[in-house]
Amino acid sequence: MKTLTDPIGQKHSFEQTPKRIVSLVPSQTELLYDLGLENSIVGITKFCVHPYHFKSTKKIIGGTKKVHVEKIRLLEPDIIIANKEENTLEIVEQLKTICPVWVTDVKDVSDNIKIIQEFGQLFNVRTEAQKWVDKLEFAARDFNQFMQHVPRRKAAYFIWKDPYMVAGSDTYINALLQLNHFDNIYASKPGRYPEVEIKKMRLEGDPEVVFLSSEPYPFKDEDAFEIGRFTHHAKTVFVDGEMFSWYGSRLLKAFAYFKKLQERLA
Repeated sequence: MKTLTDPIGQKHSFEQTPKRIVSLVPSQTELLYDLGLENSIVGITKFCVHPYHFKSTKKIIGGTKKVHVEKIRLLEPDIIIANKEENTLEIVEQLKTICPVWVTDVKDVSDNIKIIQEFGQLFNVRTEAQKWVDKLEFAARDFNQFMQHVPRRKAAYFIWKDPYMVAGSDTYINALLQLNHFDNIYASKPGRYPEVEIKKMRLEGDPEVVFLSSEPYPFKDEDAFEIGRFTHHAKTVFVDGEMFSWYGSRLLKAFAYFKKLQERLA
């Protein structure tokens, strides 16, 4: 019998290592694959786009906010992997009637390392997990050295339009902005993803850089023009949302992406 506690404090006991996994989070699906667990994954969401071939080899069980409970039940999973931010409490409670639901909570790079280590324990892939931890810790040290002489800049990170919404504090996106020496002008606003009025942007911090994420909203050139009008000549940059919001093994690619982004902004 193995008893483990997930990041939100739930205790789970397993008589044997879980062999049938349903993943409700795209970045965690990618991490499970990178840990060598492809054959154990039986169900994924329609947003789990990496690795690409999963859409034709795995059962799609809905989205991250709306799942087909019966489809999941028929897969007879040993464990369901969810996330505090991506999946609702209602979904988690419903799915607990099927099997244990392991809920992650990732707000910074340290949390990211922890979930990899926890998956290593949970699925008995400790060696593979440690390899990823070593790679990420090396890449983090290298990136911090790269950033030593990069100045801090004020920034805003937009994720949605109608209404305009941004990444606030207490988010993984905000942690990665800080890592890149971007001070989030909306970090003091209440809520993790607050609604904002772009007309007030100068008064609320006047960013030097405005990021328009590729997900979940597909911003266009006209959006960049509209938002840019309410700043003092801020650079408006389209960025790959996966690099800023996907945790797990994706962080390794993100460090390389951030270096190129910094060079573009220099």
